[in-house]
Amino acid sequence: MTVHHVLFGTYTRQSSKGIYEADFDEETGQLSDARLVFAGTNPTYLAISKENVVYAVEKRGDEAGVVSLDNATRPMSEIGLNVTEGSAPAYIAVDEDRQLVFTGYYHRGTVEVYAIQPGGSLVLKDTWHNSGSGPRPEQDSSHVHYVNLTPDNRLAVVDLGTDEVITLDVNPDGLLTDVARYKADDGFGPRHLRFSPDGQYAYVLGELSSLLSVLKYDAEDGSFAHVMTISTIPSDRDEHNGAAAIRLTEDGRFIYTSNRGHDSVSVFQTSNMGAEIELIQTISTEGSFPRDMNFDPAEKFLVVANQKTDNVSVFSRDHETGELTLVQKDFAIPEGVRVKFEG
Repeated sequence: MTVHHVLFGTYTRQSSKGIYEADFDEETGQLSDARLVFAGTNPTYLAISKENVVYAVEKRGDEAGVVSLDNATRPMSEIGLNVTEGSAPAYIAVDEDRQLVFTGYYHRGTVEVYAIQPGGSLVLKDTWHNSGSGPRPEQDSSHVHYVNLTPDNRLAVVDLGTDEVITLDVNPDGLLTDVARYKADDGFGPRHLRFSPDGQYAYVLGELSSLLSVLKYDAEDGSFAHVMTISTIPSDRDEHNGAAAIRLTEDGRFIYTSNRGHDSVSVFQTSNMGAEIELIQTISTEGSFPRDMNFDPAEKFLVVANQKTDNVSVFSRDHETGELTLVQKDFAIPEGVRVKFEG
């Protein structure tokens, strides 16, 4: 039996105490033995560097930012803390080549760039600000929800508040420069983005619209162009839904999105070299408000965290058809948000 370890970032509004870890059996897809490994305040999102440092969202009083944690110790020991007054980031990404960490702040409308120091602590190098708004009540100002590398090592910034995907250049010192801007339809509410394996296409998930768009990426100038858009939920649904996470298989054949409200995972198959997508399955997450989800290292299973019902569901994945089958639904993780396999 090969056992992997999974980290779960959480909110700590109710019963959760911070970041949890669990064992995952790659043969059966079963999770077991949940334990608290870092006591923090709303460590909703986290990333892991190749040096086995966890960079996690953290709030301390009226200040918030990112905490650096030693993932080789249990409980995790704190390496460093970078917080400033205001709300916490929504996303964290690691740039291994340049040894940088990027954070995207939803409520501040900013991106922060940190340089990784020997030992894993961080030093702030740059802060980039966006401005603007959209037509929906949730779009009163800039809301950066995702920031991560493009295939050519630029930075893609997804702003839910302004309906934009913004491309930034990153110089060796971590300083950011605007390169290009893609404007989605008003009210699309882009949340997360994934690139096709060849870097030719990007798939952008709209939280507010429950839509998934295919964009063509031009590495020459960093621009995006719209190709097609499809719904992540049934067309006759009138109740509220917020699309959340998007995952793409390594071969680029299948895309998975989570739906908070509809409480489902939608499965899409790609075709025409990644330019087209088709909905092939929608399956219940057996819980309420599914947020992040992730594959095991072999992509045999998909692990989905249901925030409001404090449970995690596991689905086996058919490599040929891409379809999901439930294998576990009552594994307890309180207020689960982030799902991250270690190693």
